[in-house]
Amino acid sequence: MTPSVTREKISFETCDGVSLKGDLIRGEDPQLAVLISAGTGFPRQFYQPLAEFLAERGAVVLTYDYRGIAESRSGDLAKSTIDLPDWGRFDMVAAVETLAQSAPGLRITHLAHSVGGHFLGLMSNHHRIDRHAFVAVGSGYFGVHHLRNRPLELYFWWGLGTYSLLRWGHLKAFGGWSGEALPPRVFRTWRRWSQRRSYFRPDFDHALKPQHYGEVTAPIRSWIFEDDPIATSKSAQDLMGCYPNAPKSLQLRSPSDIGVKRIGHDGAFRPGRERLWQECWDWLSQPDLAA
Repeated sequence: MTPSVTREKISFETCDGVSLKGDLIRGEDPQLAVLISAGTGFPRQFYQPLAEFLAERGAVVLTYDYRGIAESRSGDLAKSTIDLPDWGRFDMVAAVETLAQSAPGLRITHLAHSVGGHFLGLMSNHHRIDRHAFVAVGSGYFGVHHLRNRPLELYFWWGLGTYSLLRWGHLKAFGGWSGEALPPRVFRTWRRWSQRRSYFRPDFDHALKPQHYGEVTAPIRSWIFEDDPIATSKSAQDLMGCYPNAPKSLQLRSPSDIGVKRIGHDGAFRPGRERLWQECWDWLSQPDLAA
């Protein structure tokens, strides 16, 4: 971290009374606010190098842990009632409000990894975000992922996951799952959605009500990578189709395009990907043309 960038650990509360942990990374004379929403099972510290890069260019950046994850975890996960949509309906909403209070007067933008791009339509305050950068964001449906990855996913859903729920009552980090432990309902909902091409759309009129997917109009630019077995072109297009009224564009990159040997599903956030980060910054820092 350079002397011009500071980091402050914070706690903030959701409207349903859950306390979340976050980091505010602030550069000198900031001109933009950026919310970074994590992928499933990733702690906020994973995004620290990217957050510092954005702060050095003039941003106030908020990274945070969803409820039940990393430092926002509390109590016995096996007894947890946390469900996957809670991250969008409550946690992302509170994160936007916290960032707005911490960066008064600045445009709010959003950089989302994987599931971090799934729940804009559950946010009652989605209109406060000026634009979105999706990085490795695609539908979780295994049938549009790389063919070679499907046996691993089936093992994860029905082997490792099933055993973990029976043995410990939640998804434990073992047997090939290297992410944070997950509450049982989060895993079960994720598994159910991932078995169908329509993903979470059938729940729009039921479990996901109220939802605002058709009301999201902030532009979305989505970066996907040739060697990512999960966020493929098809899965990215399927997911962006959930936002019918948002202007959308897809950016396909190979590892060599950004000067590395591998990106995969999570490599875009590791040090050495500054060429990609600059692309994201250039997109997020564009002026609000509508204004």
